[in-house]
Amino acid sequence: MSQTGKGVTPPRKSVPRKAPMALTEALVARTMRVVADAGPTPGMVYMTDADYARFRDEILASAPPGPLKLFAYGSLLWKPAGEVRGGERAVARGWHRSFCFTVQRFRGTLEQPGLMMALDRGGQCQGMVFEIAEPVAENLEALLRREMTILPAVNVPRWLQVSTEGEASRALGFVVDPANPRYAGKLDKPAVAATLARAVGHWGSGAQYLLETIRHLDGCGIRDRNLWQLQELVAQEISRAHAVP
Repeated sequence: MSQTGKGVTPPRKSVPRKAPMALTEALVARTMRVVADAGPTPGMVYMTDADYARFRDEILASAPPGPLKLFAYGSLLWKPAGEVRGGERAVARGWHRSFCFTVQRFRGTLEQPGLMMALDRGGQCQGMVFEIAEPVAENLEALLRREMTILPAVNVPRWLQVSTEGEASRALGFVVDPANPRYAGKLDKPAVAATLARAVGHWGSGAQYLLETIRHLDGCGIRDRNLWQLQELVAQEISRAHAVP
């Protein structure tokens, strides 16, 4: 029997390699095409400057003391409207990432609606907490204009309880309103994958959004098991729906 002692190097434990993503840039490229922005969706009520000012002021009035914190779990990781600073891994309990509301613009069309991500009830979500930089009111309004376009809003701002390094605090996050007509409910992964593999708008495709989300989460040291399973299904769907002749 071998023993580890002075001057003896212990055997290294083998570290399993992380499997590469099935969803690749080449596959995502098959989903992309030029889509003109059709403009405001008929029948929708779009937010006005007064609406944004009202939401901004309500958030500021209800904010906890100290810097205004933002919980980022999706595209805000790589495209935070307005200026943010810092960045610390955090967990929001009671919420999970979900492609749970439909869009007929941006990453979808009237003919082929897409799905976008929000926080939905249940489970927990790992993300990043940032501080909204000065001027806070201006940067907060820029964030609201990016995340919210239509009334009633489907993706609504809410103060979340988050934990960073064991320390609890409150951070602003965007959660889905399950009473909104655009809420898609709890869809199974094959149904979500089928939509993400086909829907595309003037901002890009659903598959592109998924790829970028996983990449940036990975860069923060976060692995979302559900998204990882979803990307495999999306890769399979793209291979079927956008077969190379």
